[in-house]
Amino acid sequence: MMGRGSGMGFQRRVSAAGGPAGRFFPRGQPPEPIPPERRRRTFRRILAFFRPYRLRVAAVIVAILATSLLGLINPILLKLLIDDAIPSLDFSRLNLYVGLMIAVPIFSGLIGVGQSYLNNVIGQNVMQDLRGALYAHLQRMPLRFFTETKTGEIQSRLANDVGGVQGVVTDTASSVASNLAVAIGTIVAMVIIDWRLTLLSLGLLPFFMYLTFRVGKIRREVSTETQEALADMSATTQETLSVSGMLLTKTFGQQDAAVSRFGGLNRRLAALQIRQAMVGRWFFMIVGTIFSITPAFVYWLAGWLAIAGDPTAPTIGDIVAFTTLQSRLFFPLGQLLNVQVEIQGALALFDRIFEYLEMEPSIVDAPDAIDLAERRVEGRIRFRDVSFTYPSTPPRATFEGPGAAGAPDPQPNELLPPAPTPPEPEPLPFGLRDVDFEAQPGQLIALVGPSGAGKTTTTYLVPRLYDVDAGAVEIDGLDVRRVSLVSLGRVIGFVTQETYLFHASVRENLLYAKPDATQEEVEAAAGAAAIHGRILELPQGYDTVVGERGYKLSGGEKQRIAIARVLLKDPRILILDEATSALDTVSERLIQRALERLERGRTTIAIAHRLSTILRADLILVFEGGRVLERGTHAELLARGGLYARLYREQFESGAMDEPPASSFPASA
Repeated sequence: MMGRGSGMGFQRRVSAAGGPAGRFFPRGQPPEPIPPERRRRTFRRILAFFRPYRLRVAAVIVAILATSLLGLINPILLKLLIDDAIPSLDFSRLNLYVGLMIAVPIFSGLIGVGQSYLNNVIGQNVMQDLRGALYAHLQRMPLRFFTETKTGEIQSRLANDVGGVQGVVTDTASSVASNLAVAIGTIVAMVIIDWRLTLLSLGLLPFFMYLTFRVGKIRREVSTETQEALADMSATTQETLSVSGMLLTKTFGQQDAAVSRFGGLNRRLAALQIRQAMVGRWFFMIVGTIFSITPAFVYWLAGWLAIAGDPTAPTIGDIVAFTTLQSRLFFPLGQLLNVQVEIQGALALFDRIFEYLEMEPSIVDAPDAIDLAERRVEGRIRFRDVSFTYPSTPPRATFEGPGAAGAPDPQPNELLPPAPTPPEPEPLPFGLRDVDFEAQPGQLIALVGPSGAGKTTTTYLVPRLYDVDAGAVEIDGLDVRRVSLVSLGRVIGFVTQETYLFHASVRENLLYAKPDATQEEVEAAAGAAAIHGRILELPQGYDTVVGERGYKLSGGEKQRIAIARVLLKDPRILILDEATSALDTVSERLIQRALERLERGRTTIAIAHRLSTILRADLILVFEGGRVLERGTHAELLARGGLYARLYREQFESGAMDEPPASSFPASA
């Protein structure tokens, strides 16, 4: 169920809100132009992350202005040294000017160190806030979002995209302000010295600005496509290098295909990164060359004015000071032009980050959400005419019953679904329709039916992993949509066939259910789940790391740890997807007794695969096609002679009543 709608061939997915979760641009086709309003919105959202640090930003601006003004002093001192102190043979002025020329850079450097420290503090705090906001927002996204989006894609947004804007956040903002202040101050000083030389120096600046805009636009497009390729490669890496992916690759002999697929993505990414690195290099080479030869034109114009006898011709001190200022101007101008290109590339990454942040979670707390921790929860569950449809309609699941081609012969003690018999029910969209039942505290409700009948979907509606389209799911008379999601999760225990364990110690995996549990409580839960003795046999006991997804343990051991985790949580409502399906006979009997004790006084909904669960059930719901076709106890359903009775007769007519190893009622929806 968790994987429905997440096909490997999807290059881009649709968000839970219906908008695109990303943009994919075929090679050679640039993305659509960014609307001005969207660009302004992106800038506003970036500035919002700096707002909490506005006092520090103000301090950085003051430091920038101070260093910019101090940088103008030395060229002026150089002019005075040449035109005043040396011609007048005044040693005191010479010493004063030289002393100031030494002291000013030292003082400016100290201010620069403080400015750099503040830059990094502000930048890293903003990066921390950005990563935190994105991760927290992803935690609020509904299950549907994660079933439709590759894990590698999400990881790429969180790691690659956020990491890609770090340089812009930590350095670019202060760099722009610093270089802008230096450029403006230097131009003013140059105009004061000689406006004609200034016009000559700045004559090509508009042309450079236009080229910068064009290069920046191309850089942004290439940067966007590069991040898309990086996300695709991250998704492929996550899928194929996980334990499950590697196991699948090796057992199907697809290593060469995996290498070939990765190689194609790797080559595309390398080509895009080369293109990204080379965008504008010719432009910056031309700019640097012109900036380097411009002083020669200044010398020529100054010399021509002097030779022509112009009384306003610049002095030698003016020329030296001007060329010093000119060389000081070229660096910030070059930086500003380069920053414009870098910002255009970074904006593409910000767009991708904000694209996720702008997704509105479809399942959120109501404004007046009720906290179940503030009241005594009995655990009474009521489905009131519930209907639910998934956003997409994949082909309905089919199963191979007795006699189907390629299907194994049924075991005498397995409860297999029969072939459909006419009249078939009206075709139903993928989901549920008109599901209505009530589960009292202490009752065990067993859900049976073929794969795709709606069993797992029914269980997902209780903790609001999905919201109903019609009707209501209630706990103690409260619509779950009026209950806070956190408190709802705390009163529900979920154990599925596909056990998920973190790459951590056994103890940490158990404490995930109750972080403040004592060692005695942990061991008691493990003992009740018949896993305590096995844990003590592990190399480090409870401190043994279980490996990726628990692959160091057997399937039965993983399930028993998962059951112990729920036992430690001690919830009021239990949802079991045949939690004992991977256990050996001895462990299964121990777990069954532990679960029976746990179920007392609690509401339990179990997707039933085994006869023992069905026989213990207070109510059996028989699902088919998203509807509840029959309901009752085992004896009542047999006496009724309907679908359930036919299933039972077909599989148990031999009289064998031993517990089956597994049933053909799988846990999928």
